[in-house]
Amino acid sequence: MLSKAGLGIGRPQGSSGRPRTLAGAFGSPLRVAKLVVFCLLALPMALLGVDVWREVAQPGSAFGPDPTEEVLHYLGQWGIRILLLTLAVSPASRLLRKPQLVRFRRMMGLWAFSYIALHFAVYLLSKAGNPFELILKDTLYKVSFAVVGFYALVMLIPLAITSTRRWQRRLGPGWRKLHRLVYPAAFAAWVHLLWLSKGDFMDPLIYGLVLALLFAERIVFRIRKERRAAAANAG
Repeated sequence: MLSKAGLGIGRPQGSSGRPRTLAGAFGSPLRVAKLVVFCLLALPMALLGVDVWREVAQPGSAFGPDPTEEVLHYLGQWGIRILLLTLAVSPASRLLRKPQLVRFRRMMGLWAFSYIALHFAVYLLSKAGNPFELILKDTLYKVSFAVVGFYALVMLIPLAITSTRRWQRRLGPGWRKLHRLVYPAAFAAWVHLLWLSKGDFMDPLIYGLVLALLFAERIVFRIRKERRAAAANAG
């Protein structure tokens, strides 16, 4: 007679005979947590994909009269949100005394870069009918929201490229200095959003307050660190 195990009905078990947990199936708890965070960060992109499919199938059903503007705004909003979350990882790890939180920072930073890069790509597509010289002028030389946003993207590009451990070892102490570009990049992204706001400043106000708090925490942390180092040297 066939047993439940032979039929494959029984609960999957590990080599020890105990039922497998979610962490046992996918690896360590940290790997499971990373998978969950990855899925959460990818969710806005997936929802955008669904809306784009709906818009293609039935124009006007997902984005309204100006689909390009809606997609631009959506990608930009999520780009700055995830960028601020990335900046909040280190302060959270210090305040909560959870240094393992830093392991999520690279993935979050790459997702922020992805949203912002796609935001810029959609902007370029919206200008596809214009001469290249005009696009270059509006993006690089003319003082406008597009220039500030482009500078934010340019500062994030080397951070995305050098985010791996291999680059960290190759650059040595210079790696940390390079990755401090994330702060002016975040500020430029905020200015870009503020410049685009037309009477509704609620989102820029909220993001600006969050960014100011993150900057303040970073400054306080550096001051305390330098004081402790000075006290240790004096002792």
